Amino acid sequence: MTKSAISLTERKHRIHKYKMVLRKLKQTGISLSLGGGVILLLLMIWEIFSISGWVKPQFSSSPTRVLNKGLEMAASGELWKHTIASGQIFIIGYGLAVLVGVPIGILLGWYKRLNQAFGPVVAAMYTTPRIALMPLFIIWFGLGSSSKIVLVFLSAIFPIIVNMVMGMRSIDGDLTKVAKSYSASQRQIFWTIALPMSVPFLMTALQLATGRALIGVIGAEIFGSKAGLGYMIMYAGATFQTDIVFLGVFIIAAFGIAMDRFWFYLSQRFDAWRGND
Repeated sequence: MTKSAISLTERKHRIHKYKMVLRKLKQTGISLSLGGGVILLLLMIWEIFSISGWVKPQFSSSPTRVLNKGLEMAASGELWKHTIASGQIFIIGYGLAVLVGVPIGILLGWYKRLNQAFGPVVAAMYTTPRIALMPLFIIWFGLGSSSKIVLVFLSAIFPIIVNMVMGMRSIDGDLTKVAKSYSASQRQIFWTIALPMSVPFLMTALQLATGRALIGVIGAEIFGSKAGLGYMIMYAGATFQTDIVFLGVFIIAAFGIAMDRFWFYLSQRFDAWRGND
Protein backbone atom coordinates (compact mmCIF):
# COMPACT_ATOMS: atom_id res chain seq x y z
CA MET A 1 0.00 0.00 0.00
CA THR A 2 1.38 3.40 -0.99
CA LYS A 3 1.91 6.28 1.44
CA SER A 4 -0.87 8.29 -0.22
CA ALA A 5 -3.32 5.42 0.26
CA ILE A 6 -2.31 5.07 3.93
CA SER A 7 -2.67 8.81 4.54
CA LEU A 8 -6.10 8.76 2.84
CA THR A 9 -7.22 5.87 5.07
CA GLU A 10 -5.96 7.66 8.18
CA ARG A 11 -7.73 10.84 7.12
CA LYS A 12 -11.03 8.97 6.64
CA HIS A 13 -10.60 7.34 10.04
CA ARG A 14 -9.99 10.72 11.69
CA ILE A 15 -13.01 12.27 9.95
CA HIS A 16 -15.20 9.36 11.09
CA LYS A 17 -13.89 9.69 14.64
CA TYR A 18 -14.49 13.45 14.58
CA LYS A 19 -18.08 12.91 13.39
CA MET A 20 -18.67 10.39 16.18
CA VAL A 21 -17.41 12.88 18.77
CA LEU A 22 -19.67 15.62 17.37
CA ARG A 23 -22.65 13.25 17.39
CA LYS A 24 -22.03 12.33 21.04
CA LEU A 25 -21.64 15.98 22.00
CA LYS A 26 -24.90 16.81 20.22
CA GLN A 27 -26.74 13.96 21.97
CA THR A 28 -25.31 15.01 25.34
CA GLY A 29 -26.30 18.63 24.73
CA ILE A 30 -29.87 17.64 23.79
CA SER A 31 -30.15 15.42 26.86
CA LEU A 32 -28.87 18.15 29.19
CA SER A 33 -31.13 20.76 27.59
CA LEU A 34 -34.23 18.58 27.96
CA GLY A 35 -33.41 17.64 31.54
CA GLY A 36 -32.56 21.20 32.52
CA GLY A 37 -35.67 22.51 30.79
CA VAL A 38 -37.98 20.15 32.70
CA ILE A 39 -36.35 21.08 36.03
CA LEU A 40 -36.63 24.80 35.23
CA LEU A 41 -40.31 24.38 34.27
CA LEU A 42 -41.09 22.58 37.54
CA LEU A 43 -39.32 25.29 39.55
CA MET A 44 -41.30 27.99 37.73
CA ILE A 45 -44.60 26.20 38.44
CA TRP A 46 -43.60 25.83 42.08
CA GLU A 47 -42.74 29.54 42.32
CA ILE A 48 -46.08 30.52 40.75
CA PHE A 49 -47.99 28.33 43.20
CA SER A 50 -46.10 29.92 46.11
CA ILE A 51 -46.62 33.52 44.94
CA SER A 52 -50.31 32.96 44.24
CA GLY A 53 -50.88 31.79 47.81
CA TRP A 54 -52.33 28.42 46.79
CA VAL A 55 -49.86 26.75 49.15
CA LYS A 56 -49.49 27.84 52.77
CA PRO A 57 -45.95 29.18 53.47
CA GLN A 58 -45.62 27.22 56.74
CA PHE A 59 -46.13 23.95 54.88
CA SER A 60 -44.01 24.69 51.83
CA SER A 61 -41.48 27.16 50.46
CA SER A 62 -40.48 28.57 47.08
CA PRO A 63 -37.36 28.37 44.91
CA THR A 64 -36.47 32.01 45.64
CA ARG A 65 -36.85 31.52 49.40
CA VAL A 66 -34.73 28.38 49.27
CA LEU A 67 -32.06 30.19 47.24
CA ASN A 68 -32.01 33.16 49.61
CA LYS A 69 -31.77 30.88 52.63
CA GLY A 70 -28.92 28.98 50.98
CA LEU A 71 -26.98 32.18 50.31
CA GLU A 72 -27.61 33.34 53.87
CA MET A 73 -26.42 30.05 55.41
CA ALA A 74 -23.42 29.92 53.07
CA ALA A 75 -22.39 33.43 54.10
CA SER A 76 -22.64 32.54 57.79
CA GLY A 77 -20.66 29.31 57.27
CA GLU A 78 -23.41 27.10 58.70
CA LEU A 79 -24.17 25.46 55.35
CA TRP A 80 -20.51 24.58 54.76
CA LYS A 81 -20.27 23.05 58.24
CA HIS A 82 -23.14 20.65 57.54
CA THR A 83 -22.03 19.90 53.97
CA ILE A 84 -18.43 19.15 54.97
CA ALA A 85 -19.58 16.93 57.85
CA SER A 86 -21.74 14.84 55.51
CA GLY A 87 -19.05 14.82 52.83
CA GLN A 88 -16.43 13.41 55.18
CA ILE A 89 -18.73 10.57 56.28
CA PHE A 90 -19.63 9.81 52.66
CA ILE A 91 -16.04 9.80 51.37
CA ILE A 92 -14.69 7.56 54.13
CA GLY A 93 -17.61 5.10 54.14
CA TYR A 94 -17.93 4.93 50.35
CA GLY A 95 -14.17 4.73 49.81
CA LEU A 96 -13.82 1.83 52.24
CA ALA A 97 -16.76 0.06 50.59
CA VAL A 98 -15.07 0.29 47.18
CA LEU A 99 -11.67 -0.82 48.49
CA VAL A 100 -13.15 -3.83 50.29
CA GLY A 101 -16.17 -4.65 48.12
CA VAL A 102 -14.47 -4.85 44.71
CA PRO A 103 -11.86 -7.51 45.72
CA ILE A 104 -14.48 -9.53 47.63
CA GLY A 105 -16.85 -9.44 44.66
CA ILE A 106 -14.07 -10.54 42.31
CA LEU A 107 -13.10 -13.44 44.58
CA LEU A 108 -16.69 -14.63 45.07
CA GLY A 109 -17.35 -14.37 41.34
CA TRP A 110 -14.18 -16.16 40.30
CA TYR A 111 -14.15 -18.97 42.87
CA LYS A 112 -17.36 -20.99 42.75
CA ARG A 113 -16.91 -22.59 46.20
CA LEU A 114 -16.48 -19.23 47.89
CA ASN A 115 -19.64 -17.97 46.23
CA GLN A 116 -21.57 -21.05 47.38
CA ALA A 117 -20.33 -20.54 50.94
CA PHE A 118 -20.77 -16.78 51.32
CA GLY A 119 -23.36 -16.00 48.64
CA PRO A 120 -26.38 -16.50 50.96
CA VAL A 121 -24.86 -14.14 53.56
CA VAL A 122 -24.28 -11.46 50.92
CA ALA A 123 -27.82 -11.92 49.55
CA ALA A 124 -29.32 -11.61 53.03
CA MET A 125 -27.36 -8.45 53.85
CA TYR A 126 -28.09 -6.97 50.41
CA THR A 127 -31.85 -7.19 50.99
CA THR A 128 -31.76 -6.09 54.65
CA PRO A 129 -32.32 -2.34 55.24
CA ARG A 130 -29.06 -1.29 56.91
CA ILE A 131 -30.74 1.69 58.54
CA ALA A 132 -32.55 -0.80 60.80
CA LEU A 133 -29.16 -1.69 62.30
CA MET A 134 -28.30 1.90 63.20
CA PRO A 135 -29.43 1.56 66.86
CA LEU A 136 -27.00 -1.34 67.24
CA PHE A 137 -24.19 0.64 65.61
CA ILE A 138 -24.80 3.50 68.05
CA ILE A 139 -24.61 1.04 70.97
CA TRP A 140 -21.44 -0.58 69.62
CA PHE A 141 -19.59 2.45 68.22
CA GLY A 142 -21.18 5.42 69.99
CA LEU A 143 -22.71 8.61 68.61
CA GLY A 144 -19.50 9.77 66.91
CA SER A 145 -18.42 9.36 63.31
CA SER A 146 -17.64 5.64 63.62
CA SER A 147 -21.26 4.46 63.72
CA LYS A 148 -22.15 6.64 60.72
CA ILE A 149 -19.17 5.43 58.69
CA VAL A 150 -20.10 1.80 59.44
CA LEU A 151 -23.66 2.39 58.22
CA VAL A 152 -22.48 4.08 55.01
CA PHE A 153 -19.90 1.33 54.47
CA LEU A 154 -22.49 -1.45 54.84
CA SER A 155 -24.99 0.46 52.70
CA ALA A 156 -22.54 0.73 49.80
CA ILE A 157 -20.51 -2.48 49.94
CA PHE A 158 -23.18 -5.06 49.12
CA PRO A 159 -24.33 -3.54 45.79
CA ILE A 160 -20.66 -3.53 44.82
CA ILE A 161 -20.14 -7.17 45.80
CA VAL A 162 -23.32 -8.39 44.09
CA ASN A 163 -22.58 -6.59 40.80
CA MET A 164 -18.93 -7.68 40.73
CA VAL A 165 -20.00 -11.31 41.27
CA MET A 166 -22.41 -10.97 38.34
CA GLY A 167 -19.67 -9.42 36.23
CA MET A 168 -17.14 -12.16 36.94
CA ARG A 169 -19.71 -14.89 36.26
CA SER A 170 -20.91 -13.41 32.97
CA ILE A 171 -17.73 -14.27 31.09
CA ASP A 172 -18.24 -15.17 27.45
CA GLY A 173 -17.85 -18.95 27.30
CA ASP A 174 -16.67 -18.86 23.67
CA LEU A 175 -13.81 -16.52 24.55
CA THR A 176 -12.78 -18.81 27.39
CA LYS A 177 -12.81 -21.84 25.09
CA VAL A 178 -10.69 -20.03 22.51
CA ALA A 179 -8.22 -18.95 25.20
CA LYS A 180 -7.96 -22.50 26.55
CA SER A 181 -7.43 -23.84 23.03
CA TYR A 182 -4.32 -21.64 22.91
CA SER A 183 -3.17 -23.12 26.25
CA ALA A 184 -4.01 -20.00 28.25
CA SER A 185 -3.74 -20.45 32.01
CA GLN A 186 -6.48 -19.54 34.48
CA ARG A 187 -4.43 -16.53 35.52
CA GLN A 188 -4.20 -15.32 31.92
CA ILE A 189 -7.94 -15.83 31.39
CA PHE A 190 -8.59 -13.91 34.61
CA TRP A 191 -6.48 -10.89 33.64
CA THR A 192 -7.21 -10.74 29.90
CA ILE A 193 -10.88 -11.82 29.72
CA ALA A 194 -12.66 -11.86 33.09
CA LEU A 195 -11.53 -8.51 34.48
CA PRO A 196 -12.01 -6.46 31.27
CA MET A 197 -15.49 -7.96 30.78
CA SER A 198 -16.47 -7.07 34.35
CA VAL A 199 -15.75 -3.33 33.90
CA PRO A 200 -19.37 -2.41 32.93
CA PHE A 201 -20.61 -4.23 36.03
CA LEU A 202 -18.08 -2.29 38.12
CA MET A 203 -19.42 1.01 36.76
CA THR A 204 -22.98 -0.07 37.58
CA ALA A 205 -21.86 -1.16 41.05
CA LEU A 206 -20.24 2.20 41.78
CA GLN A 207 -23.31 4.04 40.50
CA LEU A 208 -25.71 2.03 42.68
CA ALA A 209 -23.41 2.22 45.69
CA THR A 210 -23.33 6.02 45.44
CA GLY A 211 -27.08 6.24 45.96
CA ARG A 212 -27.03 3.69 48.79
CA ALA A 213 -24.18 5.55 50.49
CA LEU A 214 -26.04 8.88 50.30
CA ILE A 215 -29.09 7.27 51.91
CA GLY A 216 -26.80 5.86 54.59
CA VAL A 217 -25.26 9.26 55.33
CA ILE A 218 -28.60 11.03 55.72
CA GLY A 219 -30.14 8.18 57.72
CA ALA A 220 -27.18 8.02 60.09
CA GLU A 221 -27.25 11.78 60.70
CA ILE A 222 -30.98 11.76 61.37
CA PHE A 223 -30.55 9.06 64.02
CA GLY A 224 -27.96 10.86 66.08
CA SER A 225 -25.77 13.78 65.07
CA LYS A 226 -25.07 17.44 65.75
CA ALA A 227 -23.91 18.29 62.24
CA GLY A 228 -24.51 17.18 58.68
CA LEU A 229 -27.18 17.63 56.03
CA GLY A 230 -29.33 14.90 57.57
CA TYR A 231 -29.27 16.64 60.94
CA MET A 232 -29.96 19.99 59.26
CA ILE A 233 -33.02 18.56 57.48
CA MET A 234 -34.33 16.83 60.61
CA TYR A 235 -33.95 19.91 62.83
CA ALA A 236 -35.45 22.23 60.20
CA GLY A 237 -38.42 19.91 59.74
CA ALA A 238 -39.05 19.75 63.49
CA THR A 239 -39.09 23.57 63.65
CA PHE A 240 -41.17 24.05 60.44
CA GLN A 241 -38.30 25.70 58.51
CA THR A 242 -39.34 24.25 55.16
CA ASP A 243 -36.91 26.37 53.15
CA ILE A 244 -33.97 24.74 54.96
CA VAL A 245 -35.50 21.29 54.46
CA PHE A 246 -35.76 21.88 50.71
CA LEU A 247 -32.25 23.34 50.66
CA GLY A 248 -30.81 20.16 52.17
CA VAL A 249 -32.80 17.97 49.79
CA PHE A 250 -31.65 20.00 46.77
CA ILE A 251 -27.99 19.75 47.79
CA ILE A 252 -28.25 15.98 48.17
CA ALA A 253 -30.12 15.65 44.87
CA ALA A 254 -27.59 17.83 43.02
CA PHE A 255 -24.70 15.76 44.34
CA GLY A 256 -26.49 12.54 43.41
CA ILE A 257 -27.16 13.75 39.87
CA ALA A 258 -23.54 14.90 39.46
CA MET A 259 -22.19 11.54 40.63
CA ASP A 260 -24.64 9.66 38.40
CA ARG A 261 -23.48 11.66 35.36
CA PHE A 262 -19.86 11.13 36.34
CA TRP A 263 -20.19 7.34 36.49
CA PHE A 264 -22.19 7.36 33.24
CA TYR A 265 -19.48 9.38 31.49
CA LEU A 266 -16.78 7.09 32.87
CA SER A 267 -18.65 3.99 31.70
CA GLN A 268 -18.92 5.50 28.22
CA ARG A 269 -15.17 6.10 28.17
CA PHE A 270 -14.51 2.51 29.23
CA ASP A 271 -16.87 1.23 26.54
CA ALA A 272 -14.93 3.21 23.96
CA TRP A 273 -11.66 1.80 25.31
CA ARG A 274 -13.05 -1.74 25.12
CA GLY A 275 -14.09 -1.13 21.53
CA ASN A 276 -17.85 -1.28 22.02
CA ASP A 277 -18.44 1.84 20.01
